[in-house]
Amino acid sequence: MITLTNLQKTFPARGSGVPVQALADIDLTIGRGEIFGIIGRSGAGKSTLLRTINLLEKPTTGSVRVDDVEMTALSAAELRQARHSIGMIFQHFNLLSSRTVFDNVALPLELAGMPKAEIKTAVEPLLDLVGLAEKRDRYPAELSGGQKQRVGIARALASKPKVLLSDEATSALDPETTTQILHLLADINRRLGLTIVLITHEIAVIKEICHKVAVMEGGRIIEQGPVFDIFAHPSHPTTRSFVDPVINRGIPDSLKDRLSPTPQPGANPVLRITFTGEKATSPVISAISRKLNLDLNIWHGQIDEIQGAPFGTLVVEALGDSTSVEAAVSLLKVNHLGVEVLGHAVPANH
Repeated sequence: MITLTNLQKTFPARGSGVPVQALADIDLTIGRGEIFGIIGRSGAGKSTLLRTINLLEKPTTGSVRVDDVEMTALSAAELRQARHSIGMIFQHFNLLSSRTVFDNVALPLELAGMPKAEIKTAVEPLLDLVGLAEKRDRYPAELSGGQKQRVGIARALASKPKVLLSDEATSALDPETTTQILHLLADINRRLGLTIVLITHEIAVIKEICHKVAVMEGGRIIEQGPVFDIFAHPSHPTTRSFVDPVINRGIPDSLKDRLSPTPQPGANPVLRITFTGEKATSPVISAISRKLNLDLNIWHGQIDEIQGAPFGTLVVEALGDSTSVEAAVSLLKVNHLGVEVLGHAVPANH
């Protein structure tokens, strides 16, 4: 559906400064009907990347294909027409204060020259879809933040786009309203088969509704893949810094002081075990403990759900001889559980 190939974007120097490379070596494929998240901290390049999809930012070099159309090759008139199939919602709503809810949603259809009767037929179902039918004659000043964003979503859908771009659409909302808007987007994705690309700096947003994710840093994509895989096995330090607080992969600060990176006399290995899918609820740990006569002292753990599949992490101190510990690690791997040695626990009285 969307393919970005060898995308580069360099902004020219200002004054006596130097050019700024906002995007470098971007290769990205987004499938039809996916909810694809792009996450990164401020300045990572995610907003610039999103805006290249509809060519609000023209790449310096590279290819942008949307629905088999090479966007960079279009004339100005062709580009305006192509943008009708790409809707966009914004962080700060961008509603016209002098227009009612109905009229804000109708605006792109009016600009396209659609007759009033057809506009009414198109807009009313959209107000129902976003839950604002009773607010059709209200003005933006009379709406909550969540309601304003629903108007923005309905307006973006008015031209029946195939792609919806979401530019930090929930970052100005409180947590409860954010959840409601994300559920609305997921529902729209299911009902309409719409491809949604959203950017955010909040990994919880990715976890809530995205199918795939790309992590950005310094204008580059440093890691990408299915959300479940990225959460289960984050490989880049920046990705881990996003993921760890959400799924509690880390070790409580109160226990970090006891952890040595190298074996010490009297110290026990500390393992992080990752459970995915059906293994998240199976009693593998207790079975291994009994079989090998190995005590596992639980330091930290959590079972969560990502994309409808169970996901759990457990940090344990393995108390037993080295042979039993090695056998336990082997059995965990045989049972398709992730396992890594985080360090060695120095006894508390040391």
